[in-house]
Amino acid sequence: MDETYPQDLIRNVAASTGLPEATASRVVADVAAYFSETVEAFVARRHAELQGKSNKRNDAIWPQLAAELKSRRFRAAELTERQLRRIVYG
Repeated sequence: MDETYPQDLIRNVAASTGLPEATASRVVADVAAYFSETVEAFVARRHAELQGKSNKRNDAIWPQLAAELKSRRFRAAELTERQLRRIVYG
C-alpha cells in the first residue's frame, strides 16, 4: 500500500466505495495527481488534446481553455517561511 497518502483517507475511500485498499490507494494517487497539475501543465496538455483529438483551431481553443481554467483547482505555489509569515502577519 502507498505510504505517500494518509492511510485513513485510503481506508475511507475503500470503505465508501467497496474497493479493495490497493485499488483505493491508486484512486487516491490518481486524484492527487489530477489536482496537483500546474496551470502551465494543464494549459499545454489541454491545448494539445483539443488540437489533436477534436481538430479545433486556436481561435476556438483559447476561450475554451479560459473557461476550463475557471473550474479547475490548482496546487498552491510552494511558499517560503518568510512568505508564510507575511501572509499571517502582513
